[in-house]
Amino acid sequence: MPMIRLTAPAGALTDRGRESVQRDLAAVLLRWEGAPDTAFFRAQAWSYLVELPAGAQLTAEDDTPRFLVEVTVPQGALSERRKAGLVEEATRTVLSAAGLAAEEALRVWVLVHEQPDGTWGAGGSVIRHADLVALAKGQRADA
Repeated sequence: MPMIRLTAPAGALTDRGRESVQRDLAAVLLRWEGAPDTAFFRAQAWSYLVELPAGAQLTAEDDTPRFLVEVTVPQGALSERRKAGLVEEATRTVLSAAGLAAEEALRVWVLVHEQPDGTWGAGGSVIRHADLVALAKGQRADA
């Protein structure tokens, strides 16, 4: 199942952005992963917001807020085209949540971590990508 984590300096998101960014990023991830839009799959798309205290993030140049989006998916769940779309849309989502313009896109990094098959467990069992694909076929809202 997919997981997405946004790490941002405290106060770098707008109030409205802070309220919505986790669900927005989870929806972006599910869409690009091609998961069905069902309650089950939405409940499995875990989304974290990690806010760093003042001074905990900077670059060698300045202390302008930067944003790190980490995505974890089963290996093989995202084609190169889907990864590119995910990175682009996740970046736009974070920029919007922070009230920033598209020109600030380099302040957002997106790392896609692919979990090798057989190394992901949930509910006390190892979950394989093929199991998720089969489950998705049975859960499709349009099926």
